[in-house]
Amino acid sequence: MTYKLICSDIDGTLLDKNRELSEMTISEIQRVSPIPFVLISSRMPKAMRHLQKQLGNETAPIIAYNGGLVLHNNQVLHSAFINNTVLEAVIGLCEKTSIHLSLYFEDDWFVPAMDFWAEREAENTKVIPFVKSSESVLNQWKNEDKGAHKIMCMGNETEIDILYKALENSFSNEIMLYRSKPTYIEISHISVSKKTAIKVLLKHCYTNISMKNVLAFGDNYNDIEMLKSVGLGVAVANAIDEVLQIANKITDTNKNDGVAKVIRELF
Repeated sequence: MTYKLICSDIDGTLLDKNRELSEMTISEIQRVSPIPFVLISSRMPKAMRHLQKQLGNETAPIIAYNGGLVLHNNQVLHSAFINNTVLEAVIGLCEKTSIHLSLYFEDDWFVPAMDFWAEREAENTKVIPFVKSSESVLNQWKNEDKGAHKIMCMGNETEIDILYKALENSFSNEIMLYRSKPTYIEISHISVSKKTAIKVLLKHCYTNISMKNVLAFGDNYNDIEMLKSVGLGVAVANAIDEVLQIANKITDTNKNDGVAKVIRELF
């Protein structure tokens, strides 16, 4: 099979133990250029662009928010954000808890305070958020006809469990809930997936490429649909069991250049 497009998840897949691109990863991705290499992540675009720059890959499209926002040359190819009635309910449910809410729209990231959770996310993603109350952000978005591309809830595992169940019971037909860690819930619009985002790219940017010509890498629940739908779905060895079971191929861990090793082997 000829692979004409490479898509890779970032955290836990592409980045090493220091959450950086290794020299081998940069070298292998640059070596196979001009095969397009697309970053596909739950991250916001701003948290991906410095990686594109390191790869010398700044003209490639970006798939952010697990497919909730697809960009090419700063043009929006696809956007799906959460209804503000859901955000209002999330704010209400979190009011009497210690749960931190991070709210995202395009390249804007809002936090109520630079607390432990905000500081850690900023360090991991190399993006500094705007400090603004969730209620103020909600009112602004209502006025501007915007909504959250992603809501991230972070906090005590017990409180997160309760919140997850409450949201699942009330909004399962409107939102996608994803537990990236026991202390995290990532929320997106129900229609969002990495698979559908790749299809957007094939429709708008790579019309001569089909899903069977796509090579994709991942490690977590939000990668499963993508890995099952492409020509070759590769799991890094540190992936969760559910991903390892459905992958066409398993490579080395993210800490041991698993993505780069497959690129070297196939190309």
